[in-house]
Amino acid sequence: MTPIFLLVGAPAVGKSTTARLLAAAFPKSVHFPVDDLRRMVVSGLVHPGEQWSPALIEQLVLARENVSRMALRYQQAGFAVTLDDFWDPNSRLEEYAFLLQQAQTHRVLLHPSRQTALERSRKRAGPSEADAYIAAGIQAVYDTLQAELPALERQGWLVVDSSGMSAGETVAAILRRTGMSAHLPMVEILS
Repeated sequence: MTPIFLLVGAPAVGKSTTARLLAAAFPKSVHFPVDDLRRMVVSGLVHPGEQWSPALIEQLVLARENVSRMALRYQQAGFAVTLDDFWDPNSRLEEYAFLLQQAQTHRVLLHPSRQTALERSRKRAGPSEADAYIAAGIQAVYDTLQAELPALERQGWLVVDSSGMSAGETVAAILRRTGMSAHLPMVEILS
């Protein structure tokens, strides 16, 4: 059975880049950025902020439940699947509970240092109006995760400190730590 990888973390830590590159390590794969699914909402899209409205929660639940169904269907068809989403300090990603119970599903928390996350955000977007919004999102995730990391690791989350690592090195570390690197010749290229 092919794997499913759920990659999560704070904004701007490299989730989408890593997930796309991780998918490319497999001969048959698909990558689902959950933010892209959410952006398909044409009218009424709600973004996370300080207060989480019922409309935002509804949209997050819909996106996560539907991407989980798509992931399982693609896995059944023989595709390796990567999903990327932000660490949600409110739901703690309970919407993925069913998916995470399935065989060959790996949960990965990309967790570089807070400073690295902020630097990557600035490098990616440059100065913009979204700086404060993204920095606040990074702050909220790191504040929440600080005390939760040991419990998450006990629950089976693979916590990857990607500070100082390229996306390829991060992918190689994920594959190595999930025991998949021995089966994929592309890992040598990524290392």
